[in-house]
Amino acid sequence: MLHVQNVSKVYRLYRRPLDRLTEILPFLPHQPPSEFWALRDVNLSVERGEVLGVVGPNGSGKSTLLQIICGILEPTRGRVLASGRIAALLELGAGFNPEFSGRENVFLNGEILGISRPEMERVFPEIEKFAEIGSFMNRPVKEYSSGMYVRLAFSTAIHVDPEILIVDEALAVGDAIFANRCIKKFEELKQRKVTVLFVSHDLGLVKRLSDRAALMVDGRVAAYGAPSEVVNRYVGMVLERQDAPRTGGEGFGGSYRHGDGASKILAVEMLPSKSVAPGEPVTIVVRARAEKDLENPVVGILIRNRLGIDVFGTNTRIEHVDPGCVRAGETFEVEFGFDCLLTRQDYTLTVATQYPDGYSQDWLDDVISFSVVDARDVAGLASFRTRVNWRRISK
Repeated sequence: MLHVQNVSKVYRLYRRPLDRLTEILPFLPHQPPSEFWALRDVNLSVERGEVLGVVGPNGSGKSTLLQIICGILEPTRGRVLASGRIAALLELGAGFNPEFSGRENVFLNGEILGISRPEMERVFPEIEKFAEIGSFMNRPVKEYSSGMYVRLAFSTAIHVDPEILIVDEALAVGDAIFANRCIKKFEELKQRKVTVLFVSHDLGLVKRLSDRAALMVDGRVAAYGAPSEVVNRYVGMVLERQDAPRTGGEGFGGSYRHGDGASKILAVEMLPSKSVAPGEPVTIVVRARAEKDLENPVVGILIRNRLGIDVFGTNTRIEHVDPGCVRAGETFEVEFGFDCLLTRQDYTLTVATQYPDGYSQDWLDDVISFSVVDARDVAGLASFRTRVNWRRISK
């Protein structure tokens, strides 16, 4: 288990190095340093076997938080309670001696974690196999590419039998094949009840792997809960900063609403409304009102699965529908029709009105939920109408 209780971290910023000295000499005039709070009263709890994804803009305190949890930094106030061995993969370059070979660094990390030499020798072949860096295992780490470094660091972290695994954005430098293997390893760690805390800018990965997620903004936890809702909040925040202040969410049960208010969605209807069979026609109607004169407003829809992964999305611009000029006060309606080709799962519908350049006027996340029901237990996301012919071929 891992508990972060009221953790704050402040840095004292001096205008020049000499000010550090004059501050401790009271008889000399000096100007007090300014303060930068990297973290303020952060509270998080990750239970055994749970995966917590942390998202947020650069400079929001994510990496500082992980370094405090790992014991690299001391908090200014608050405390971290961790039960079990912690293995960490932080920023690229941390943890390995560049002059040592990959093999030497693996054993050095084992000693730091208190793992015996015989135990490390037992797991080393597994580390070497997962890392897949070949003969470079015996070369100095300073000769590694960033991808090779991460392969070895991640492989070492997951094979030292951690009870808590901390991963920063380091996986972003890996290739697609290695990233897929890491995802499978995360899922395996979940089954083994390893607690995982990871920071990522890959929002799809956060939705897929996390049991819960936290959004950090300006050193604080701004949102905490279901991954899809936290990611929606983060995406909405990013769009708000690009556009204008948030509009209200009255009358809709969506998880988040944002936009500059140039138009307002009045109603969303989906037929069938609650359950759909594969191959069945689906109609989605979006009604909105222009709050000011608009030139070619765009109306879009987006379907997500229960993990919050985007499954299908389109809009009037993609479909080459040009509404022309819409005057302030006018109400307009767009109807989308398609055949359902989704597998048996739960889904949500997100709708939006936008400018042609993609900026939001009114965006409603997960405004309608629906299920696809099917007697067939097909795999994946798409349910194609499949024709199968079978014949016996005589010799």
